Amino acid sequence: MKKKYRLPPKITEFYDDEDREMYESIERGEWKPLPKKEFEAMKKRLEEAARYTMRKDTSISIRLSAADLNGIKAKAMEEGLPYQTLITSIIHKYAQKS
Repeated sequence: MKKKYRLPPKITEFYDDEDREMYESIERGEWKPLPKKEFEAMKKRLEEAARYTMRKDTSISIRLSAADLNGIKAKAMEEGLPYQTLITSIIHKYAQKS
């Protein structure tokens, strides 16, 4: 017997305009799957890029006020993240801004 899949509910909230435009483009059927050979090559390139980008090869030591650290820990808990991951994310976003 075939398993029935439920479609996810229609998304109505988006991160930004680009996110909304991408969703609408997918809904219009403008996206097509890659042939298997191209997919595997793309997957390999993206995995290598992710490994390089996400590699953490340097550690630092910083002094923070207890209030700031507690605030970061509270925010991390709200986001469901370890607080060091949140700090790393904040630094990464700041460093990547032009």
